[in-house]
Amino acid sequence: MADTVPKRIKQWVTGQDGLDKLRMEEVECPTPGADEVLVEVRAVSLNYRDTEVAMGLYNHHASVSHPPALIPCSDMCGTVLSLGPPSTTPSPYNLSPGDRVISTFAPTHLTGQIQASDLANGLGGPAPGVLTQYRVFPTYGLVKVPAYLSDAEACCLPIAALTAWMALNCMRPAGETMGERGKETVVCQGTGGVSIAGLQMGVAAGLDVIVTSSSDEKLERARGLGAREGVNYKRVPEWEGEVLRVTGGKGADVVFELGGAGTLRKSFECVRFGGLIACIGYLGGKVDDEGDRTNTNLLALKRNVTLKGIVNGPRDELERMLEFYDEKKIRPVIGKVFAFEEGKEAIQYLWSAAHFGKVVIQVKA
Repeated sequence: MADTVPKRIKQWVTGQDGLDKLRMEEVECPTPGADEVLVEVRAVSLNYRDTEVAMGLYNHHASVSHPPALIPCSDMCGTVLSLGPPSTTPSPYNLSPGDRVISTFAPTHLTGQIQASDLANGLGGPAPGVLTQYRVFPTYGLVKVPAYLSDAEACCLPIAALTAWMALNCMRPAGETMGERGKETVVCQGTGGVSIAGLQMGVAAGLDVIVTSSSDEKLERARGLGAREGVNYKRVPEWEGEVLRVTGGKGADVVFELGGAGTLRKSFECVRFGGLIACIGYLGGKVDDEGDRTNTNLLALKRNVTLKGIVNGPRDELERMLEFYDEKKIRPVIGKVFAFEEGKEAIQYLWSAAHFGKVVIQVKA
């Protein structure tokens, strides 16, 4: 199989100086070292993080500094082509040529709480990403995927789906999975990759899911996926009141907080007593309209709320999530697919926020 590997390959590169400045370059194909494998990348999915990296705006992790030129993106599905020489310690990951695998965002984050050292190895910033035809990975940085998923579907799972999984499960007692303590309500802000993954998993687990969006068409699609309720926040700016109405005044058990400064107060107002606000994104801004005057401590105390930052999750949780996906046969929602040569256009499209679900680049058909 190694004979099929070209000597030179193509990859996308960003200088972190603008979405319009991404460029494609040609380089020598890498060779796997000890406990590494060479993967032919088949499909890559995009995350909001990728747009920030390309614009030089992904700077809120003080311990992480990015190189001047970087291969973007972190989420791929590919096929193992060849293995490097084994080390003196046998690998527990049992990868073989022909295995279909997905990447993990921070390869060293194997279990438990993420650390600064893990973030320093994050794919697509600061470590080289996956928007390339071939890439070498450590054996511990890859996970085999269920056979029922296509390459395009599987590549949607490493960040968006795992982040949603952690938001739904990270504060539960060890061994407990969503849906085991009876009916719960989840609020998913928007219809991007994380929220739609949360909607699909929540519905599969028997939870009530409320979705917010500025688009009636997207809300209708969310209802088609099983959402109990859809709230257009343009027509209903005080959407937190609608969440309270739907839940009989109780509030949501979990809120996917993706809006940031513009929505955080509303999330606090509609989460149940003792509930969880999973801080995932900041699409509405990092500072509120009045200059970051939100008193977060007071808001948290108001309803005895857990406010939890979610930075993806560890390898062992990704494997647990894949078992859930395989059991329920969940298929990620793909909003649009671009060709490899359209990498720049794909990232610009993601930035436009016109998508529903995930945006995918098909590196090899």
